Order: sequence, then C-alpha cells, then structure tokens
Amino acid sequence: MDGIGPEFLGRLLDEHGDALTLYARGWCDAPEDVVQEALLQLMRQPRIPQRVVPWLYRVVRNGAISAARAAGRRRKHESLAAFGEDVWFVHPSGDRLDALAATRALRELPEVQRETIVARLWGGLAFEDIAELTGTSSSTAHRRYEAGLAALRERLGAECPRK
Repeated sequence: MDGIGPEFLGRLLDEHGDALTLYARGWCDAPEDVVQEALLQLMRQPRIPQRVVPWLYRVVRNGAISAARAAGRRRKHESLAAFGEDVWFVHPSGDRLDALAATRALRELPEVQRETIVARLWGGLAFEDIAELTGTSSSTAHRRYEAGLAALRERLGAECPRK
C-alpha cells in the first residue's frame, strides 16, 4: 500500500479525528464509528487520495448519512422514543462558551449551514473543499458559512470566530 500505514493513520486521527467526529455528529449518533469506518476505507484504497482530508470528509459525510438512515429505520421498527440531547462540545474550564447553549444553537441551524460551519471551523477545510463536498460553489459555501455564523452570534449573543 502506497504509504497507508499505522503512523500515517495515527497522524490523520490525531490531527483530524475530533473535527471529523464533530462533523459526523451532525447526522448520526454514532460518529466515532463512522470516522473509524472512513479510516478503514482509506486503508483499503490502493493509493492515498490526492487530497486525503477532503476525501475523508466526503466518506464521513456519506457514512454518517447512511448511519442516520439505518438508525431511523431501526428506531421506527423498534418504536423507540426520541433520544435525549447530547452535548457536542466538551466544556473546558474557564471557557466562555456555554457548551449546551452552543450545541443547541448549532443544532437549530439549517443542516447546510451547520455542515459548512463544522467543516470550516473544526475541520479547517477551505471553501473550495466544502463546495466539492456539498456539491455547491465555493461562493455558496461561503454564504452559508457567513449566514450560519450570523445566526450563531444572534442566538448565543457572543462573538464567533472569524476564519
């Protein structure tokens, strides 16, 4: 395999694992599993994709959407009640951000805005990468990002990072 070894995967996981997990959490309730499956898919590739991080985001996105659909079918068939609210952020001591309020505000955003903000802020993807990931133009990705940040600022009553 063309450079896909434990060291490479470990570095990818260290550098992008948390952001990928947060990204997947927008669709499903087993984001760690989706990220793990994406890394396994990467290992099965004959060559490392030219742009491995955007490739991982695409695989995680598709996996998370599939996992959400499967979970929905399972809940429907099992007639389970809606699950409780999970917090998406870990609240570090001394941080000004109220983790629960931020989680709620992020969840209230339209899916396209939430996806774009997570990919940009936590994933560090460029607008061109987000556009490719979501099947839009980079200007549309940028508009969604700006609109989502404005909505978060309004809901949280605080400044959001400008990136």
